[in-house]
Amino acid sequence: MIKSDVYLSLGSNLGNRQEMLSQAVRLLTERIGEQKGLSAFYETEPWGFHSSHPFLNAVLILSTKQSVEDVFRHTRSIERELGRTTKSVGGEYNDRSIDIDILMYGDMVAELDFLFDGETTKAHLSLPHPLMCERLFVIQPLAQIAPDVCHPILHQPYREILKTLI
Repeated sequence: MIKSDVYLSLGSNLGNRQEMLSQAVRLLTERIGEQKGLSAFYETEPWGFHSSHPFLNAVLILSTKQSVEDVFRHTRSIERELGRTTKSVGGEYNDRSIDIDILMYGDMVAELDFLFDGETTKAHLSLPHPLMCERLFVIQPLAQIAPDVCHPILHQPYREILKTLI
């Protein structure tokens, strides 16, 4: 199988946030692929909901031979291992120990549904992540480590997209 770069957004606003992100990076690297880039950790206000707990966010780039379904399965499994019990549904966000979102899988543009073991409802994945360009907490760390990479639909480099959010 050909290697693909997978771009992951990481966030935590409960507990030892730095340790949580570090554990997520370690587990993602062990299970998905070689680390090609890791941004600085950025402290940000919650997006889409009110909370007194600020987030720590980062973007991780991995090189993988795994399918997008396997990458998705690993991200969900690692979230559960690190204490995440529920996913945000229908725009309802809440505090969480860890959040791992797949931003991009190579240049793939797709709407995918997966049924994972032990689950009764399908999980949906949109690639690229449909809200990533609206979120400074995603674009800022992404532009730090991949400034010249272009969004697969907008065909703009992330350094330029960042300028629209600042």
